[in-house]
Amino acid sequence: MTATEDLPMIPAARPIIGDEERAAVDRVMRSGMVAQGPEVAAFESEFAQVLVGGRECVAVNSGTSGLHLGLLAAGIGAGDEVIVPSFTFAATANAVALTGATPVFADISPDTFNLDPGSVRAAITERTAAVMPVHLYGHPADMDGLGAVASEHGLALFEDAAQAHGASYHGSPVGSFGVFAMFSLYPTKNMTSGEGGMVACADEDIARGVRLLRNQGMERQYANEVIGLNNRMTDIHAAIGRVQLTKVWGWTETRRANAAWLDEALGDVVVVPPVREGCTHVYHQYTIRIEGASAAERDRVVTALREEHKVGCGVYYPTPNHELVSLARFAPAHELPETARAAAEVISLPVHPSLSQGDLERVAAAVHAVVGAGA
Repeated sequence: MTATEDLPMIPAARPIIGDEERAAVDRVMRSGMVAQGPEVAAFESEFAQVLVGGRECVAVNSGTSGLHLGLLAAGIGAGDEVIVPSFTFAATANAVALTGATPVFADISPDTFNLDPGSVRAAITERTAAVMPVHLYGHPADMDGLGAVASEHGLALFEDAAQAHGASYHGSPVGSFGVFAMFSLYPTKNMTSGEGGMVACADEDIARGVRLLRNQGMERQYANEVIGLNNRMTDIHAAIGRVQLTKVWGWTETRRANAAWLDEALGDVVVVPPVREGCTHVYHQYTIRIEGASAAERDRVVTALREEHKVGCGVYYPTPNHELVSLARFAPAHELPETARAAAEVISLPVHPSLSQGDLERVAAAVHAVVGAGA
């Protein structure tokens, strides 16, 4: 048995659920009110003040539900096109398709992995209704560039902020730019409610639309106004989220400190994630590039990190959305070269706040050993 085999695996992500979260759940269970109730209302209000500059927020049962309902509330439907990145999780395009609209894929900027305004402009047609960037990995998208394109063509701007709790763009919080913005509260995100999503809304009409749609089309019992869904958040999940909301800024600072340490340790062997001027990156993922690698070469690095060095890592995302079986019918006629390059080169390393200094040193040593050896 080698020394590395004796070492515990460093997880790629680790949800932090403690005694305060368990006590909050127990409090709700004792109350007897476990469906959508006062905890959800309090969570919505607190989230608005802590993370999105006071924008009205509506809690739902998942991030995907948040995107879907936000799009519906904004009037997106059959006949519309919404421009989205292909280099992201499929939920972004799925939500567009579920409304009956068509997701149109544009390319990304190579530094931030986010939608490139020039590629968005080239993808606009007479059916384009909106642009929905993803603040991927926790780095804000180019909201000035994308906002200018949207304004020039009369398009709505939405935000998929699933991975970007607390990120900011030139002093304004992510989630405060679009007609709506969705934050995911899945267990591996920078904060969690166990499962859930939060929709930050630009105005009361959008917020009311999301509230109606999440609750079978009604605000008052049996007074159904529209055809809706059951996408409510429970008070159990909201209680967890309220506790996590008091901790997210501290966790974020730890993520940023871990990322800064990794930048210094790894910059000579891989391309570390750059941060654009004026942007605050919250490092949901710390994503490096093995520059010039093929997907097979990158995959060999991932396997060596996991199996030989017990360093958990992930590839987000190895298959661009437009190449997935489920979304291939929406594939663009033109190439997305930066999307293809990123899908072959990226590896996300552990950056979460549970890492010790020893863990960080093991991660750096492993990357040097594997990449330096040309795995």
